[in-house]
Amino acid sequence: MIRTFIVFGFAVLLAAVSVSLVAPRDMDKPLLMELKERYSRKHPPKVDHSKFEELNRTFSSPSEVTRECENCHNLTAQEVMKSSHWNWEREEYIPGRGIVYLGKKNAINNFCISGKGNEQSCGKCHIGYGIDSQGRGFTDSANIDCLVCHDNTETYAKAPEKAGAPLETLDLNNIAKSVGRPKRTNCGVCHFLGGGGNNVKHGDLETAMFEPDRALDIHMGVDSVNMQCVDCHRTERHNIAGKLYSLSSMNLKRISCEDCHTGTPHEKDILNEHTIKVSCQACHIPVYAKENATKVHWDWSTAGKLKNGEPYVEEDEMGNHKYMSIKGSFVWKKNLKPDYIWFNGTASHYLAGDKVVDPSKPVVLNQLFGSYSDEDSQVIPTKIHTAVQPFDPVNRTIIYPKLYAPEKGEGAFWKDFDWKTASAVGMKEAGLPFSGQVSFIETKMYWPVNHMVSAKEESARCEECHSRSDSRLAGLTDFYLPGRDRSPLVDIGGKWLLILTILGIAGHGSLRILVSLKGGRKEASDGE
Repeated sequence: MIRTFIVFGFAVLLAAVSVSLVAPRDMDKPLLMELKERYSRKHPPKVDHSKFEELNRTFSSPSEVTRECENCHNLTAQEVMKSSHWNWEREEYIPGRGIVYLGKKNAINNFCISGKGNEQSCGKCHIGYGIDSQGRGFTDSANIDCLVCHDNTETYAKAPEKAGAPLETLDLNNIAKSVGRPKRTNCGVCHFLGGGGNNVKHGDLETAMFEPDRALDIHMGVDSVNMQCVDCHRTERHNIAGKLYSLSSMNLKRISCEDCHTGTPHEKDILNEHTIKVSCQACHIPVYAKENATKVHWDWSTAGKLKNGEPYVEEDEMGNHKYMSIKGSFVWKKNLKPDYIWFNGTASHYLAGDKVVDPSKPVVLNQLFGSYSDEDSQVIPTKIHTAVQPFDPVNRTIIYPKLYAPEKGEGAFWKDFDWKTASAVGMKEAGLPFSGQVSFIETKMYWPVNHMVSAKEESARCEECHSRSDSRLAGLTDFYLPGRDRSPLVDIGGKWLLILTILGIAGHGSLRILVSLKGGRKEASDGE
């Protein structure tokens, strides 16, 4: 009776486990429907700015618009001027350095290298006007550019090489009366075109994201949820949630998929268990640069070549610049599988004047920390951008070159094409020593891929990681991955275990047959 009860109980338990593994669960379906409904809602403005008499006049400058905004929003300027979008830096803690102010003012990248000394050009992506190397543009609230973020006519645009000023042909009166909640176009004019062109930096942010379809991004697709940037990058007192990993070091104010989807979004428990060490992006962004190619390598050492004394440009088969006299040589790629790394949300950065310990090795400009043994780390997808950029071999520091100036003769490389002069002027403006010698050094930057999320049907399949050949995680070797990794000792042990099992079964079966035959002979003998 007890044996029957135990067998019955085991059968019930096995059936329950089987149902939990096979049967789909409906617990997340209401959540997904609610999310789609929430982000599909329109956001009509709470105020009709066209009704304000103060805005029904001709504005002679963008600063006049700003002053009118501040007359009503009389505490907003203080909020904006405390933000990292305004200051181009934020207070961060970096291991080994302590608390520093980190941002575009002192961090070097391997695209256009630095905004320092090149503010007239780089200021096109600042939320203000009049930015210069002395920092004067950061101190006057009249220089706040309200319209670049809040224009809803989608006509506002910054002028090139004008230190953040807008185009002079804009209808500021009409734009001022048509402000509202920021759209993708407001964010994208800077973030989709960073680094000097479309999709140059990130690989997952480009002009196709202005009006993407669901195949390009399941969240932002106009034929899907049609989310705007500010739906995820929520803002409080003009401080925008989310941080750019190239310019932040602390694991604070990040944005995660779990903010909406919870930590257990899947129907199968085995997939939810993966989220302990695998980020959502690692599976759900199997490729990036889906529509337009992204830059993966930039070689500054080839810059400066001229034809008939004039700079020139060459394009590749996709129409991207493969050579520019002012910038050098480029490599572009499209439909890329990400590179995967461990990341715990913290980072370190190469800052102005840092000594390079070993110039024979590529310098990692933004070291992202993490490992399998770190409980806070997950596997994340990244774009790795490599470059060859100017370097002072005597001081062993990466050079801040002066790139832009309005006229020839001011030392800017884009006008005079002289590396030594551009380096001397740039380093002087940055307040750094320069030996007078210029060589070149290899550098590397990591850009986590967070956008261009695919539909679940297009996500990475199990065998793409759990495979001995061409595994997506082939570069992560500090842990054992079933299906990818093998141990000769375990393999030999497994083979012998299999052999011994077969021999045991064969021996046991042979013994039973032998015993049966002996029993049959005995019965026959007894019968006689």
